[in-house]
Amino acid sequence: MNSRAGTSDSTVRRSGPARYGTGAQMAGLAVIALLVAAAAAVGNLSAVSTADKYEALEQPAWAPPSWLFGPVWTLLYSLMAIAAWLVWRAEPWQRVRVALGVFVVQLILNALWTPLFFAAEWRGVAFAEILVLLAAIVATIVLFARHQRWAAGVLVPYLLWTVFAAALNLAVWQLNT
Repeated sequence: MNSRAGTSDSTVRRSGPARYGTGAQMAGLAVIALLVAAAAAVGNLSAVSTADKYEALEQPAWAPPSWLFGPVWTLLYSLMAIAAWLVWRAEPWQRVRVALGVFVVQLILNALWTPLFFAAEWRGVAFAEILVLLAAIVATIVLFARHQRWAAGVLVPYLLWTVFAAALNLAVWQLNT
């Protein structure tokens, strides 16, 4: 029984999406998609010719080819938007605002990594920043799980890819100093 609402958890979760009409749900999805797209755009626009810069770096043998990053990040950003939307519609705003606030923080940290690594070429700072990003992603997953378990699960590939990216960042930093 959920003491705040006086109903069972399953009733709260089922009633969440129903309280928004289709237009409001689509508007919420559009706003979230725009936020995620803005984060992606900041990374892309801040470091022109990242593929060329990536190829020019000495890399570990396990580094993926540059063409792989675009499709992977497209999928991950789509999953991020879906996860945030699932949480937004799961419960009233007052209950999900902290979780969505932490989501926005991790999105900002995500957007900052590319300019640090590629544009500024501060690979050590980028590594420290990606560790903070990882903590923010874990916090987001934990908070999302409290409101909508599928949303938390949808973020696991993002967490795993970011762990891989952190290891790659560290290796590239060490190989290119």
